[in-house]
Amino acid sequence: MPAPLLPHVLRVLHLEDSAMDHELMLAHLRRGGIEVRSLRVDSEAAFLAALQQDWDVVLSDFNLPGFSGLVALDLLRASGREIPFILVSGEIGEDTAVEAMRNGASDYLLKNNLARLVPAVLHAVEANETRHARERADRELNKSRQRLRELAQHLQTSIEHERAAIAREIHDDVGGSLTALKFDLAWIARHTTDEGVRLRVHSALETVTLAIESSQRIMHNLRPAILEQGLVAALQWIASRFEKRTGITCEVRIPSHAPEWPAGVPLVAYRTAQEALTNITKHAHATRVQIDLSLAGGVMSLEISDNGRGLSQQDLAKAHSFGIRGLHERAGTVGGWVDLSSGPAGTTLILSVPLNTPGDTAPMPTGPGGEPDDPSQWGSL
Repeated sequence: MPAPLLPHVLRVLHLEDSAMDHELMLAHLRRGGIEVRSLRVDSEAAFLAALQQDWDVVLSDFNLPGFSGLVALDLLRASGREIPFILVSGEIGEDTAVEAMRNGASDYLLKNNLARLVPAVLHAVEANETRHARERADRELNKSRQRLRELAQHLQTSIEHERAAIAREIHDDVGGSLTALKFDLAWIARHTTDEGVRLRVHSALETVTLAIESSQRIMHNLRPAILEQGLVAALQWIASRFEKRTGITCEVRIPSHAPEWPAGVPLVAYRTAQEALTNITKHAHATRVQIDLSLAGGVMSLEISDNGRGLSQQDLAKAHSFGIRGLHERAGTVGGWVDLSSGPAGTTLILSVPLNTPGDTAPMPTGPGGEPDDPSQWGSL
């Protein structure tokens, strides 16, 4: 095992009232190959003043006039400084030593047996450095996770904006052109006397009608226009379509009075229900689905449950299973979260979103014009 990497000079704060014991301590450290810069203090005031400096380790006697090592340990912890603390005393019982270790001391030694002094100091300093390195790594990891979370949320929002833009273009350009073409073909059918032309026009009308229906279906998938009627209407509509398409009974339960949801929330709720129903269709083998929308304690909850086969841990741990992960990131765009529970009796997915109350001051995301930015709305066409 490689030797620990220690500071070039070990900075030692020594709480000791005996100058002779202090010199003996320094001799042991230097004999162990440690270069030392030390300060000896013997009172509470001097100890507190010395804590304003940087130290690699604190060595402390147990009994001092009007002061004690345990009190010094409490003062060190109260200061917030994370410095290894080693008790070195000529009279320390096992109970006292155990209490000191419980309170955060790194080690304890007897003055009449300093053979362990150097290993104890080296171990305490190395452990402290390792802990600090782990804390720094944890902070960096948390920052990285936060950046990834923000990126994922930005991508989710960007995707919805792109979908809305494409849906508008299909509505305005493709849909408008196809409708105009349908009118022209109908005019030709009314004014021609040639039966062959009439048959070709009717065939073209059927093709145009199918194209219009396809464009409408694509627009609904990209940005459901039903959200213009509100979240409740959108959930009822998607449940009805799901029931007709799959034959699975889908019950929707909604509050008697639905509030005006904050910007972005209806789309997140709709996409969550859409993803859940898609997964149920593909994997659940369910015969019944229930969608519950509720509002309690300022939190909107959307619960989608089924009586299917449930999800195993292997299903949830699939490397390329991004559906549930995407729901978590999507919920985060409006400050919400997703809970998923599954068992032999089926699967339940719950989206929870805290709603702004009159006392809240958190600003909603804004668009280019400074208005609340809601990707679920068409905007000005």
